[in-house]
Amino acid sequence: MEFDVGARLRAVRKARKMSQREMATKSGITNGMISLIEGNKTSPSISSLKKILEALDLTLSEFFESDAAVVDKFVFRHNELEKITPEQVDGAGINPLSSAATLRRLGYSQGSSLLMLYETYEPGADTGEPYTHEGEEAGFVVEGELLLEVDGEVEVLQVGDGYKFASTKPHRFRNIGSERCVVISACTPPTF
Repeated sequence: MEFDVGARLRAVRKARKMSQREMATKSGITNGMISLIEGNKTSPSISSLKKILEALDLTLSEFFESDAAVVDKFVFRHNELEKITPEQVDGAGINPLSSAATLRRLGYSQGSSLLMLYETYEPGADTGEPYTHEGEEAGFVVEGELLLEVDGEVEVLQVGDGYKFASTKPHRFRNIGSERCVVISACTPPTF
């Protein structure tokens, strides 16, 4: 399932009767960048999207929640995992590394106290500036290697290594290897 970040952001901004310029001022993200994101010309880093959503008074989970009715099911095939970071349009040249990180959400955040993600980081992919949110998160590297920065401390994780930390500490993920990195993670409460 593809999630159209640009269309969703534009719809939410317009519903709040906010111009791109007002949102840029309130979020600290340039008007040009917001225009590129809304036009799906670039994908925002997680930290940039978080700043934009804070300006809209939305959580990441609220932003990415689909309007589809939540179905009571317990198995989700890989192609059913909602992709919450769209592919970057080639040639946009803005924040190129963040587009190489793909997060796929298991299930629905509505009515759930747990978020599970299947995260893929292509070589060089980076979540951007360290960011924070409510709760705690944990995960395991199942393929490749990952640089994890938490509250200014940096560690490199290999296959089989795991992490767990309070999400209120500034954190950032980056694939420093030459191969793709896959992480299975959990976060509570749901923020995506």
